[in-house]
Amino acid sequence: MGSPKASVATLPLILDIEDFKGDFSFDALFGGLVNELLPSFQEDDADAADGAGGQDMFPNGTLRGPQGAATPMFPAVEELLALFKDSCKELVDLREQIDGRLQNLKKEVEIQDSKHRKTLAELEKGVDGLHQSFQRLDTRISSVGQTAAKIGDHLQNADSQRRTASQTIELIKYLMEFNSSPGDLMELSSLFLDDSHVAEAASIAQKLQDVGTHGINMPSPVGAANASRGLEVAVANLQDYCNELENRLLSRFDAASQRRELSTMAECAKILSQFNRGTSAMQHYVALRPMFIDVEVMNTDISLVLGDQGLQAGANNIARGLSTLYKEITETVRKEAATIMAVFPSPTDVMSILVQRVLEQRVSAILDRLLKKPSLVNLPPVNQGGLLLYLRIFAVAYEKTKDLARELQSVGCGDLDAEGLTESQFLSHKDAYPEYEQASLNQLYQSKMEELRAEAQQQSESMGTISRSKASISPSASQQISVTIVTEFVRWNEEAITRCTLFSSQPATLASNVRSVFACLLEQVSQYLTGGLERARESLNEAAALRDRFVIGASVSRRVAAAAASAAEAAAAAGESSFRSFMIAVQRCGSSVAILQQYFSNVISRLLPPDAHAASLEEMGTAVSSVEGAAQKGLQQCIDTVMAEVERLLSSEQKTTDYRSPDDGNAPDHRPTNACMRVVAYLSRVLESAFGALEGLNKQSFLTDLGNRLHKGLLSHWQKFTFSPSGGLRLKRDITEYGEFVRSFNAPSIDENFELLGIMANVFIVAPESLASLFEGTPSIRKDASRFIQLRDDFKTAKLTAMLNSFMSDS
Repeated sequence: MGSPKASVATLPLILDIEDFKGDFSFDALFGGLVNELLPSFQEDDADAADGAGGQDMFPNGTLRGPQGAATPMFPAVEELLALFKDSCKELVDLREQIDGRLQNLKKEVEIQDSKHRKTLAELEKGVDGLHQSFQRLDTRISSVGQTAAKIGDHLQNADSQRRTASQTIELIKYLMEFNSSPGDLMELSSLFLDDSHVAEAASIAQKLQDVGTHGINMPSPVGAANASRGLEVAVANLQDYCNELENRLLSRFDAASQRRELSTMAECAKILSQFNRGTSAMQHYVALRPMFIDVEVMNTDISLVLGDQGLQAGANNIARGLSTLYKEITETVRKEAATIMAVFPSPTDVMSILVQRVLEQRVSAILDRLLKKPSLVNLPPVNQGGLLLYLRIFAVAYEKTKDLARELQSVGCGDLDAEGLTESQFLSHKDAYPEYEQASLNQLYQSKMEELRAEAQQQSESMGTISRSKASISPSASQQISVTIVTEFVRWNEEAITRCTLFSSQPATLASNVRSVFACLLEQVSQYLTGGLERARESLNEAAALRDRFVIGASVSRRVAAAAASAAEAAAAAGESSFRSFMIAVQRCGSSVAILQQYFSNVISRLLPPDAHAASLEEMGTAVSSVEGAAQKGLQQCIDTVMAEVERLLSSEQKTTDYRSPDDGNAPDHRPTNACMRVVAYLSRVLESAFGALEGLNKQSFLTDLGNRLHKGLLSHWQKFTFSPSGGLRLKRDITEYGEFVRSFNAPSIDENFELLGIMANVFIVAPESLASLFEGTPSIRKDASRFIQLRDDFKTAKLTAMLNSFMSDS
């Protein structure tokens, strides 16, 4: 066997250029090279592994045998190495072959590229020449095209002139037919007499009218006067023919309308649109709608809205009737709109005429029945609704009709301003509205006052003659101030403000109307509250008159004195009742003013601009001030009433011995005197209503004035007595009782006055020699204290005159 190299050298060519073309795979190439050698090795591999059970393997891939001989592990290694070397050599050869081929190709490409460049240069020269030729051709074509366009325009103008001339000749021919004797239309061609050509006849007649009118109006030489007169005959005959043709078309249109033949109606409408833009056809169609010519429809409208009761049906029933009627009108217009859209060339113009006719005829008829403006001189009776009924119906009619206008506008009415037209129908009523609103509020107020007076008269008559004197002192329930009635005033005003908002579209108008309406409320509330307070004051005056009537002198019989005392008790009871009645009136005034102020804040102030708001606020302050003035006068009378009873109780109940205990050896009485207890009990009872009725500064002012009057009255009362030391103690106890009561007034100045009274009462208790030091800390009361000192029962015996003079000189 030869060497591996010799065996490999004898192998055929392994590699070929074709092996590297297409989808080349190194794994496939390698497998093709070695697969012939590896299978024998792979078959022997298992046997060699089994036979080498106890043999050692050398690092170079050989095995040591039992005798120590080395056996190769890969017998084909040498063959593979030789194969790989030959393969590498062949790869080098192949690369050299390919490089040679590439060089040859490169040379051929350079030769071809040179030829191509030369060809491109020649082509560019040819293209440049071609471009120049095309530019010359384009210029020539443009010139020829412009010439052709001019020729075409001339030809088109010539053709147009030819057609115009031809039409003019035809029109002149037709015009000559009408230029016969006046009123003679029998000589016309069949075109104008045949109904099958009515559309063409209408078009030609309209053109003839334009030509004739233009010919008459056109200035002409003097010699052409006869021609003008001839044209006048033609124009007159044309007008007669057009009128006759229009009437004929309208008759056909009406007949088709009755049969609901929309196509025929549309054809007639289209032809009629050539006469006055179809206005006569549109108006004719609208005028013949059943809702405009059927009297029964009008009667049904009135019956639906007013019913059997007429205007006395009330605003709510009328509102429901109007809603039903206006809904029916809207549906009718909507149905008509569908027909109009299918028939007329200009449906929006027809809808404008239709909606205008609906508003001006059908709606206006019902509004005339609803809105009968009453006289402000002879007002309608309140029991028949008064002015308020007219205003409520006016508001309902206005609101519902405005809604109808908006609905009709949405259905479609062309250029017609349906809302503006509706607004104009109410213009006269809106202009007079503020005056009527104020008159209505005044009428309601006067009616309410008459009702209250009638109730008072009825109650007075039902009470009989026995209790009339008592009834005259205490006002009846119908004469007393009622918050419910004031609330009713506010409710009237709020309803009026709602109408102001509805009728006043401009802010300035709204502010003016709101101010005038609110001013009515201010006047009503002021008059009512002031009148109620005046009536309550009258009962105070009557009670005072009763007190004055039963004042008697000292030298009367015991029987007369007893009768006078009984009458004085009755007068005192009347005074107390009138006091409570007035306090109730004041309390209700306060509640009423609070309602008024809340109404202004919640409703009125939101509708007024700043300047009007300030003015109305000032007017409300003036009205409230007048009420407060009447209340202040009454409160002063209440104080007079209370003090009169206090003085009566002190005069009748205060005994001379209350402050000068008899020398009977009994222990002094440290309880308040009976007069004091009666006065305090009376004040506690009568002022209970004042505490509940008055609030804030009014309460403080009233109680302060009363406290000062009480202090002054007690001082004057005690000046009538002389005091022993034990009597001084009892006086001090009375002062303490009075002081504890007036603390409920929460008036610090009054509390201080009664504290000083307690200090002054000490002049009756201390020894004469201690009087000088008694008022060292309170020099302000020395003057009053000096008068108290003179009331000591020992003033003369203790010779206190000199000490009093010294005391006064020091002050």
